[in-house]
Amino acid sequence: MTSPPTTSPASGTRFTGVAIGLHWLIAVAIIGTFALGLYMHELPLSPQKLKLYSWHKWAGVTIFLCVLLRLLWRLLHRPPELPAGMPAWQRKAAEATHVLLYLLMVAVPLSGWLMSSAKGFQTVWFGMVPLPDLLDKNKELGDLLQEVHEVLNFTMAGLVLAHLGAALKHHFIDRDDVLVRMAPFLGRTTGDTK
Repeated sequence: MTSPPTTSPASGTRFTGVAIGLHWLIAVAIIGTFALGLYMHELPLSPQKLKLYSWHKWAGVTIFLCVLLRLLWRLLHRPPELPAGMPAWQRKAAEATHVLLYLLMVAVPLSGWLMSSAKGFQTVWFGMVPLPDLLDKNKELGDLLQEVHEVLNFTMAGLVLAHLGAALKHHFIDRDDVLVRMAPFLGRTTGDTK
């Protein structure tokens, strides 16, 4: 007697392994890069500060490329459906948050690249791949872009916290599998999954 075929819990109820891997890689990279930006911002000018700025820019370019890959993957692989019982306003809020997060994950590194160009500091990815300057050197524009970069970063930090709060609410209060779809290491909730 043959046993019935096993179905992977990932089929239809979880994101793909690639999507999960990219999600967590990007999340950790964003948190680390944000923390580095906060730390280095107030440091006095020194060779150490310049080195940290280089690392920050390398991370930003890497995040930018990973986000583009994540967007391409998402276009080609439909995400799992949200729970059927989720209110319409929550679905719309989740969709809007995701769209804004994706926009910011592109806009933040792009604004940093524009700022570096305007300030006259070429971005050289990992010290080996020079990226073209997107703007001519212009101190006033560079200062303005620095402010834009900071506002975009803090806006993204707020959205990330809202995203995290919503995921934890789904896991611990609603007791559905919204969080488990992207964090399968947590396992299923013990309550009803509607």
